[in-house]
Amino acid sequence: MTTVQDRRAASAARAGSPSPTGATLPDPRPARPRTTRTALTLGVFVALGPLTIDMYLPALPTITTELGTTSAAVQLTLTGTLLGLGLGQLVLGPLSDALGRRRPLIAGTVLHVVASLLVLLAPNVAVLGVLRVLQGVGAAAGAVIAIAVVRDLFDGRAAATMLSRLFLVIGAAPVLAPTIGGELLRFTSWRGIFVVLAGYGLVLLAVGSLALRETLPPERRSSSGVGGTLRGYRALLRDRTYVGLVLVAGLTMAGLFAYVSGSSFVYQDEFGLDEQQFGLLFGAGAFWLIAATQLNPVLLRRFSPAQLLVSGTAAGGAAGVLLLVLALTGTGGLLAVAVPLWAVLFACGLALPNGPALALSRHGDNAGTAAAMLGAVQFGVGAAVSPLVGLLGNDAVAMGTVIVGSLALALAVLVTVVRPWELADPDAAPVAAH
Repeated sequence: MTTVQDRRAASAARAGSPSPTGATLPDPRPARPRTTRTALTLGVFVALGPLTIDMYLPALPTITTELGTTSAAVQLTLTGTLLGLGLGQLVLGPLSDALGRRRPLIAGTVLHVVASLLVLLAPNVAVLGVLRVLQGVGAAAGAVIAIAVVRDLFDGRAAATMLSRLFLVIGAAPVLAPTIGGELLRFTSWRGIFVVLAGYGLVLLAVGSLALRETLPPERRSSSGVGGTLRGYRALLRDRTYVGLVLVAGLTMAGLFAYVSGSSFVYQDEFGLDEQQFGLLFGAGAFWLIAATQLNPVLLRRFSPAQLLVSGTAAGGAAGVLLLVLALTGTGGLLAVAVPLWAVLFACGLALPNGPALALSRHGDNAGTAAAMLGAVQFGVGAAVSPLVGLLGNDAVAMGTVIVGSLALALAVLVTVVRPWELADPDAAPVAAH
């Protein structure tokens, strides 16, 4: 646990000013690049995960028929992707602390491209599931390393602001991905979607080679091997507040993945929409997630990240209860499902950037490992929750039940474990919009 003196010394170091002891401390972190350029560069890598998850959603019913399997089995391929994203981050995060950020990022992207192309040869749902796990591992590099780079360069509200911009990408990618996937299905089979994903991965390789500089200098890298990695995870697990914040982030993401995994069946099977209509409605929902993540930096000028985290989680749970009640009573038809879902997405968009920002502010010295555990829990909980929608019936009631359960647990963890009223503001001064 850092002391006030430690924090003041660190602040003095970042400013290049004298420390409390009188010595002038050098800035240990690289100079910040232009914020917009950083957000764009990291954003194209962060987008790979949501695109990989969501672009094939309009084709899930078609894949079920073509591969002669069940909807629950096809949803497990989504679970496989989330599992790969979670496990991949546990490995790639510490690797990025030891080797620097760029090399693991490039290696993960190469793996994603290869797995995407091999989907063209998948003869059954089992092979497809394995390849989706490998895709997830590859996409994990962009997810975890982008967050580690943010922590390399930014603190406190500045980190929350940058994460809000990355969540713009995470929100925009689901807007575009099912719509793109639905349009691609006009001209190609569902396998063609994976060719497009491979092509996007090749673009990322060019971006990573040319536009992304290293943000972790050799003198700040960890070289303690597997034992050091395990000790790092053990130290993280001893931080009650960090663990609580990670669980809240994971449970909030679980609510979102209940929507992601169930929406194609709810909208297409329950309400009779076609693939293109589903893509448009799914995108309309993601608009509200985008709106909230972009409102977040404005609200951070007046409220602390902890206040926004609590408010977003509670509002999302309330909207989920409304969705469940309307679905159980059969009131209002399609709009009675879509509108509460949009409210859930908006509320989650307020919560999602602030939980990770608060968690990572506590462990700047091993940002890759801390971001890895955060990402692994987020996607691991999502992987565990996604099949529940299918097992409960793949309808609006099932989706609402999982959303309410996830966000209710998140709120319970906030109150009993995180105790947000005890959290200090990680950055005393408001951060101006960049």
